[in-house]
Amino acid sequence: MTGNDTVFTVSWVVWVLAVLLVLRNRRVRLRYSTPEKLRAAIAEGDVRALRATAMLAKINKDLDEAERLLRLAVDRGDPEAMWEMGRLVEERDGLAASERWFRMAAENGHFFAKRFFRPGHALNMDGTNPL
Repeated sequence: MTGNDTVFTVSWVVWVLAVLLVLRNRRVRLRYSTPEKLRAAIAEGDVRALRATAMLAKINKDLDEAERLLRLAVDRGDPEAMWEMGRLVEERDGLAASERWFRMAAENGHFFAKRFFRPGHALNMDGTNPL
């Protein structure tokens, strides 16, 4: 179907992309490798650091702190924080209560949040609640 050159080229491209992904993840881990670095990043307004700390609070069942930190990240325009806020509210109060946050995330380009508003999906079952 395809020549060996095509398969060889595609395999190299995939390999390079995988290496770049690993290096990126390593760089992010090193950025927040200590609690002090994480706090410094939060003080500088890094929304990823806010979101990471919020997720740690959520894992530790401190939902009030998780919500507080996610709201700070949402105020800074982070679509991933909007999505996580929707998930937090959904767990606590149900899907209908979380619509506001999922809609906000979708309007800011969050891929999975957009799917909720497709006709026949979770927040648009009858097709009357478009994005």
